[in-house]
Amino acid sequence: MAVLRPMENPGSSIISAFGAGSGVDFVQLANDLSDASFSFQRENLQSRNEALEARISAASVLRNSLTNLASALGDRIRTGDLAPRATIGDPFIAEVSTTPGLTPTGTYELEVSQLADSQTLVSQDFGAVDDTVGEGTFRIRFGAVDGAGFTEDTSQTPLEIDVSDIDTLETLAGKINSASGGALDAYVANGSGGAQLVIKGQQGASNGFTIEGESSAAVPTSTPGDLSYLSWQPATDAGELRQTAQDALFELDTVPMNSASNTVTGLPEGIVLDLSATNIGSPTTVTFANDSSAITSVMSDFTAALNDLVGVLNAEGAALGGTLGNDPGTRELKRDLSRLTSETVMPNVEEGEPSTLGDLGLSLNRDGTFELDTERLTATLDASPDGAAAMFTTGAFGVFATMDNLARDNSLRTDPGSLGGSLVRYEALIENNDERLTRIAEQQETLRSRLTRDLVAAESRISTSQSTLSFLQQQIDAWNGSN
Repeated sequence: MAVLRPMENPGSSIISAFGAGSGVDFVQLANDLSDASFSFQRENLQSRNEALEARISAASVLRNSLTNLASALGDRIRTGDLAPRATIGDPFIAEVSTTPGLTPTGTYELEVSQLADSQTLVSQDFGAVDDTVGEGTFRIRFGAVDGAGFTEDTSQTPLEIDVSDIDTLETLAGKINSASGGALDAYVANGSGGAQLVIKGQQGASNGFTIEGESSAAVPTSTPGDLSYLSWQPATDAGELRQTAQDALFELDTVPMNSASNTVTGLPEGIVLDLSATNIGSPTTVTFANDSSAITSVMSDFTAALNDLVGVLNAEGAALGGTLGNDPGTRELKRDLSRLTSETVMPNVEEGEPSTLGDLGLSLNRDGTFELDTERLTATLDASPDGAAAMFTTGAFGVFATMDNLARDNSLRTDPGSLGGSLVRYEALIENNDERLTRIAEQQETLRSRLTRDLVAAESRISTSQSTLSFLQQQIDAWNGSN
């Protein structure tokens, strides 16, 4: 087996070939000289990049903290945390909520005359759950059942289920559930008279249904074991229909309305009703009032979040020792925050109505931190609860819009005076330094190759000179010996 030997350095091999004997490793010497020639430039650029990376990290933390603050504020508004609180005179009639981002006000009158319901159909009796139902096509059409009449809803595609000669009540129920995709709920019940197929639809008058059991038998018998036995039409109902599908019917401020579901949306000002009982002839009242305690809670949390941001800003932007001590984006953010309490967030409001964050109790301390003036906030809530509530929306104006604009402005990468602009500048500087490091590496390699070549040549010349001197010395010694 051949023995693998370590690859020799080409320069060392060349020197050995010339019979070098000086004991100096000229290849390593060339490496050391070329590295020393560029080490200061390389280390200086690497040090600059490390400082730039620290600046990018700090600026990103500030930018993300500001963006997250605005986003969290928007989430609390959108999820209804600050929406007016609803109360209903008779809580057994309905539960009341609001659509996130909308703020109903005032009082409404609600009278419910009918709840939404779904159709329930119970088949005629079978001997057992594993009785076969007969081969054929089980077809279900959707629409409105009205007494003995049926009006098909052509916007809903009929279900056509293939039934084999081995399908039982249980397997048919499974096929109905699968084919309907949740529009129907089918199961088998063991009643006192035997096994029965129960099918329930969805709420709403248009979600009633009929059944056509199209038997593959030459002469359908409409008896157990023949698919036609499961057919049902309202005109021939023999007690199978246990509940008719219907809409919810109610009046809101005496205006008649209907809904296919007991959960009613799309009402004025974003009101959402979850109906649970009727109150014919006894209307109840729904009242919306601003929740002052929720506004106080949000302002307290908002002040704390601002101070967390200011803490990072003061540490990173400190003139002495701060990573972003002379960064223009950091200075601009400080200026923006210093103006925050006096900035008008609700323009065009009537005189005396709250329009600034200062009106909501936000005050600025000398060290740049914020404080919540609860006395001023309470005074604003007492004098203008609606005006204070109006400041917490997701519209073009208000507290959220102000913070969202502040976050966006300070994140603009096209603005050299913003944190976003600072990030662009630092990233460009790192890219430029990386290019210079690449050029330095190329120049260092060129110098190393040239030094290696020159030192190898010098070693060769030294070796030749040593051989000549040795020959001459031998001749001289020979001459002296002969004398």
